[in-house]
Amino acid sequence: MIYKLEIANFYSVREPQVIDLTVGRKVPEEAGRLVKIHDGSEDRAPRVIAIYGANASGKSNVLRAIAFLSWFVQFSFEHKARTLLPYQKFLTEAQGSMPTKLSITFAGLEDPLTDGATRTCPYVYSLELGTRSGGEDRVLHESLHYRPSGSARLVRVFERDGAGAVKVAPWLGLGRELTVLESILRPDASVIATLGQLNNRLALSFVQAANAIDTNILLTRFERNDFDLLTGYARNPELLSALNRDIRRIDLGVDQVQILAENGGPVASFTHAGLDQPIRMIFESHGTQQFFRVYPTIHRALALGGVAVIDELDVAIHPSVLPEILRWFADPERNPYGAQLWMSCHAVSLLDGFLKEEVLFCEKAPDGATQIYGLGDIKGIRRDENFLQNYLGGVYGGVPSIG
Repeated sequence: MIYKLEIANFYSVREPQVIDLTVGRKVPEEAGRLVKIHDGSEDRAPRVIAIYGANASGKSNVLRAIAFLSWFVQFSFEHKARTLLPYQKFLTEAQGSMPTKLSITFAGLEDPLTDGATRTCPYVYSLELGTRSGGEDRVLHESLHYRPSGSARLVRVFERDGAGAVKVAPWLGLGRELTVLESILRPDASVIATLGQLNNRLALSFVQAANAIDTNILLTRFERNDFDLLTGYARNPELLSALNRDIRRIDLGVDQVQILAENGGPVASFTHAGLDQPIRMIFESHGTQQFFRVYPTIHRALALGGVAVIDELDVAIHPSVLPEILRWFADPERNPYGAQLWMSCHAVSLLDGFLKEEVLFCEKAPDGATQIYGLGDIKGIRRDENFLQNYLGGVYGGVPSIG
């Protein structure tokens, strides 16, 4: 569960923006939709977060911040040394000389080194990246803190400065491993990713947690390869079976999807009722193709209790199908491990079914900087308002200005 995100000098986000999803005890209960942020907390946060705004307002960049942090924790050590990390600063000369700051607050295991531990508590992971002088990136600060039960404040797990010096909590028991870490830690790589190379148990647990964030945001290449998608289906019969179950339930007109071997590679074959021959994926509707492409991300999050980060989930998918997908995240049978969905969309019809705590808006100022705010942050918003009508009427902002 991610319930707070802070972004500064990252793509179109110039000034610090804080997304705080927590809601207090006075907010009415919404079974399966507003859930405790961690064990022992009375605060809650939504399982589904929908981001609205005009084209190029920065919606994708909010999701990109989550995707980048997930990538950095997992893969920055493997990234080619002395090449730029896959992100951009706000594109002005002034901001180019300023640091990029990202921070994410989430629920994690209170005792991550104990087998079978289940109790969760708050964690805060923070990253600060310096100027890109000489075509290289440098970490100015990286830290992980947590607040176990009984503690009134956040406690350091590790903290790293711009010179590469690392301080760690004594209970990690790194010993000589800390010296090895500092000797191989690159200025553009994560402490967690580097410790993972040393098979450190705690680091591997957080790499695994970062891996449970699945997204269609691409950081290191420009287009998703359908060969990889089809291979994933072919190698995972349970995923393909789940796809066939759900694709029939939401009435896309498909009876069955099969992955066949053809000309040395996998191809998707769609069988339709009333047709004598199956249809290849290239001839399917855009909506069916879109569902086929995003389904593994949704299914994996629900199966692992992870986070699905999906840009433009509503592209080509019928508005009557989208609410069914969102309901999966509130259904304890479909979502037994507490998966969360972050998505950007333009499907305004969904606003009729959202809680105000589930909606974020992005709006771009005349200087090109993205501002991010929640529907619940707007003063005087009632729970029974017609969100759809008011949004289209420009009451909340985040709509295109035409003319």
